[in-house]
Amino acid sequence: MEEQKTANGNDKKLKVLLIDDEDRFRENLAKQLGLRGFDVLDASNGEDAIKIVRHDNPEVVVLDQKMPGMDGIQTLKELKKIRPEVQIIMHTGHGSIESARLTGKFDVFSYLEKPCDLSELIKVIKKAGEERVYAMARNEIPDVQRTSLKNWLVGVQNARPGVILLGAILFLTMLLIPAPQQLVTFLSAKKTGNMSESIAGYAEYQKMEKGQTIVEYYGKKAKLYTKTKTADGKIVKTAPEVEKIAFRAKVMIGVLIVAALFWATGAVPIGITALLVGVLMYFFGIFPPSMVAKAYAKDSVIFIFGVLAFAAAISKTGLDRRIGILLLGTSTSLRKFALIFAPLLAITASFLSEHALVAFIAPILMLVYLGAIKTAGIKKDKGLVVMLLLMLTFCANIGGPGSPAAGGRNAVMLGIFSDYGLSISFGHWVKMGLPFVPVMALTIAAYFLVVFRKKVKVKAVNVAAEVKREGEKIGKMTTDEYKAAAVLILVIVLWVTLSSKVGMGGPVILCLVLLNILGILRWKDINSIHWDVVALYAAASAMGVGLASTGAALWLASSFISILPEVLTKGVGLCMSTSFITGILTNFMSDGATVAAVGPITVPMATLSGTSPLTVGLSTAFASSFAHMLIIGTPNNAIVYSMARDPETGEQLVTMKDFMVHGFAVFVLSMAVLWLWVFFGYWQWFGIFST
Repeated sequence: MEEQKTANGNDKKLKVLLIDDEDRFRENLAKQLGLRGFDVLDASNGEDAIKIVRHDNPEVVVLDQKMPGMDGIQTLKELKKIRPEVQIIMHTGHGSIESARLTGKFDVFSYLEKPCDLSELIKVIKKAGEERVYAMARNEIPDVQRTSLKNWLVGVQNARPGVILLGAILFLTMLLIPAPQQLVTFLSAKKTGNMSESIAGYAEYQKMEKGQTIVEYYGKKAKLYTKTKTADGKIVKTAPEVEKIAFRAKVMIGVLIVAALFWATGAVPIGITALLVGVLMYFFGIFPPSMVAKAYAKDSVIFIFGVLAFAAAISKTGLDRRIGILLLGTSTSLRKFALIFAPLLAITASFLSEHALVAFIAPILMLVYLGAIKTAGIKKDKGLVVMLLLMLTFCANIGGPGSPAAGGRNAVMLGIFSDYGLSISFGHWVKMGLPFVPVMALTIAAYFLVVFRKKVKVKAVNVAAEVKREGEKIGKMTTDEYKAAAVLILVIVLWVTLSSKVGMGGPVILCLVLLNILGILRWKDINSIHWDVVALYAAASAMGVGLASTGAALWLASSFISILPEVLTKGVGLCMSTSFITGILTNFMSDGATVAAVGPITVPMATLSGTSPLTVGLSTAFASSFAHMLIIGTPNNAIVYSMARDPETGEQLVTMKDFMVHGFAVFVLSMAVLWLWVFFGYWQWFGIFST
């Protein structure tokens, strides 16, 4: 009996629709297929077939090309509009090379002469049923099984009704519970200018005026002041009540919970969750519409869009293969890739843009993966692709502690140090942070080598040889490659010299324009990038702005700290607790926003407890690089996720679950190495905790 496995493991009959105007032929074929285990529907014309496809959703259609009225080609077009995932086998007694060419334009799975051998037809139908799964993935169509209430609630990727319901309950609960008293206290406290005061951790504390409360500052920023006319005709602006701002802070915490839940479980498509964040911010009045839009369009979001498009241009010219030969030339095995390339990448990411490095290397590793499975004669090696790409992004992430130049989060911490009259030189930061980077990179490498030793199917992967082979396919460098290389050098120079003034997004957008002028990059190429990843990171940025501005981020950070035992409020204990809090928060908020929320709270705690504030500040900055668990945590994760798709089937090869599982493990290892190697290791040797 011919059967197929559904996504949740249940067996079901493959549903086939026969469309043919010859009644006897159609009825006999339907009977034969039914006896062999297929669930067969039939129609004598295109009009009836359209109705059946709309309501009964067959998986495979066997379609007669020449029919009276609506012919096969017209029917094919209409069916594909309704169900783009349905696989159509064109069946005709009037076949020709020309008709095959014509039907090929409209996504026909196979073209068979009529009559066709039954065993051959069954074989093609089976293959078409398998292909439909990939077609659904390409078209982001969930295959939800309704065989039981449990199966329906659990759902499948991008359609999990149970999780959606849970998210709605959690969000409503967050809105209905009373505002915490500590949150109300923060919102109504007046700024005194004393850096040790409770609201010094507010993200926009420096912009507040003395005597101003968060309610007044945020109310003015979000245009929540009400205007009233006095008896003498004057217009008076009144600040909103603290309860209204506290409610908005609760809304943002609810948004954080729902977004994290949906992104982690794949309850709905990631782009839809990204839109939901903005919808909730609009309708609950977190900001006026123009400010919500502005929160979505931060420089980091423009950077993500730019590097994805730029990487597409680099790949289009073949320059990525040349870069791969230089970077991966020593990686003649997976072991060498892990133990040599990984630490080199992490150290490089301490001084150059780790986001750019990931954007250029991820496509190269995808080529390595595709070449390896092709050579091995297999369709997929889940273990190999996950190992290559997650090792790449995790090692790039942990380059952050290496130097002040490693990211915006470090610049935020330098600003906090300045607020408290502290300073640290570039060299001293490197001394405190760089020894962590290669040790952590080797730890990540060891983790993947151990965990994936049995999961990788292609054992003998010569990364260097695969890259070299890809390079040899395209021959000598072309003019377009030289042009792309020049633009690449230009963007790196602009990032190094002007990013502090014009950001990271501006230079890459400029270079996209140059690539178009030079005839390398077309708008079609830009339009083909994975916009859902751009939307996701935009929503994460907007969510971070909302959490910070409403005071919700300050309350979350302070709440974590308030539950700490005394031993974790001074010395090494304070560094441990600070790093842990920061590490958790940075997986849900941008690293910069996390440092801005946690740093101003813990740095004065260090001063009061006799702990070096530099160690606490550096602990905070270092742990903000541990955003391994969610793809919203850092652009590196978002870039890798967008690249990790099978070019033929459209399947997402590295999933959000992969990030959660292995990201959590690497997060725990990152904390362990930070505490044992840094706090109880070389920092003790330097004797800095007593300074």
